[in-house]
Amino acid sequence: MARQGETAGFGELVKTLFWAAVIATGIHSFLFEPFYIPSGSMVPTLLVGDYLIVNKFAYGYSRFSFPFAPDLFSGRIGGHLPKRGDVVVFRPPGQLDEDFIKRVIGLPGDKIQVTNGQLLVNGQPVPEADAGAYVDDSSGAPMAGRAFTETLPGGRVHQILRLPGTNGDFANNTPVYTVPAGDYFMMGDSRDNSEDSRFMDGPVGFVPAENLVGPAEVIFFSIDLRHPFWEVWYWPFEIRWGRMLHGIS
Repeated sequence: MARQGETAGFGELVKTLFWAAVIATGIHSFLFEPFYIPSGSMVPTLLVGDYLIVNKFAYGYSRFSFPFAPDLFSGRIGGHLPKRGDVVVFRPPGQLDEDFIKRVIGLPGDKIQVTNGQLLVNGQPVPEADAGAYVDDSSGAPMAGRAFTETLPGGRVHQILRLPGTNGDFANNTPVYTVPAGDYFMMGDSRDNSEDSRFMDGPVGFVPAENLVGPAEVIFFSIDLRHPFWEVWYWPFEIRWGRMLHGIS
């Protein structure tokens, strides 16, 4: 038979755990959310094994801000609109149970096209400069490519990656897309390794404002897992110390 003190102690533990869960859920829903990079679609900006902090309140709140995306209301409440060049976590219209991360390239009303790998926004080529050779090993086998520094309309500067032998692919020669009101056009920084808004028959297409979760702001941890998890002696050498607390641009 449990004594009174033990019962009271168990009750306090349950109450503490309950409020801890409420606070954690509140932070996750309203303030910040961690996000893991599982693929190479945003190389060289983001690498597989990066852990990010996503700002949940910057764009305000939609049903996708909350766990399980409850259908409680439509649209967004509060916040400001995304800017061109923001790196954003969102739920793609064709795959609402998954989080994707891409860069905002087209705003509502913009005309977006890619011709021979060159990005055009509203009919104007986006300036870019050669940033040198880059080897992408995010898919296992290393692929030699070339990085370029791209300057979007409005002045946002970031790097993109092109891989060889792909200029004839659809991703590098698209029709002109006119972004509908309330929607956004997303692209990965690894231009030849990203399923994004260029593929209208895929899960992304045009992304409604309601589907945005928030901008990715900082890398808080990064690890290059080339060895099995149990080989703990490799851990210190696999952590990318230079990417810790690295801002995302």
